[in-house]
Amino acid sequence: MDHPRPHRVGEQLQKEISALLLKGLKDPRIGFVTITGVSVTPDMHLARVHYTVYGDEKQRAETQKGLKSAVPFIRRELSRRLRLRYVPELIFEFDKALEYGNRIDSLLRQLNEDHARDENQSSDD
Repeated sequence: MDHPRPHRVGEQLQKEISALLLKGLKDPRIGFVTITGVSVTPDMHLARVHYTVYGDEKQRAETQKGLKSAVPFIRRELSRRLRLRYVPELIFEFDKALEYGNRIDSLLRQLNEDHARDENQSSDD
C-alpha cells in the first residue's frame, strides 16, 4: 500500500532541514551537506534523513557527530515551522549512492582503457 502522507511529510522535512543546515546551524563540525532524501515511516514516528557530505572520511565522521548533536535543535525548529502533530524522530544516515556511482564510473573507465589497450596491442601484432 502506498502512503502518500509520509511521502509528502518527507518532502517537507527535506526542504526544511536543508534550509536549517544552510542558514540555521553554526556547528563547525558540519561540512558541506546535501540532504538527498527523507524516508518517513507510515506511522510518522521515524524519519531517516539521507545526506551526502563533501570531503574525506574524517569530514564525514565529524559531520555525522555534528548532525547527531543537532537533532534536538532541528526537531524543535521543525516543530515551530511545520504544522505536524508530532515531529518524527530523526536519524541521519550517510547516503552511499554517490560513492557507489563514482566507484562504478571508475571501474567502467578502467575497463574501457583496458579494452582500448588490448585493441591497440592486437592490431600491432
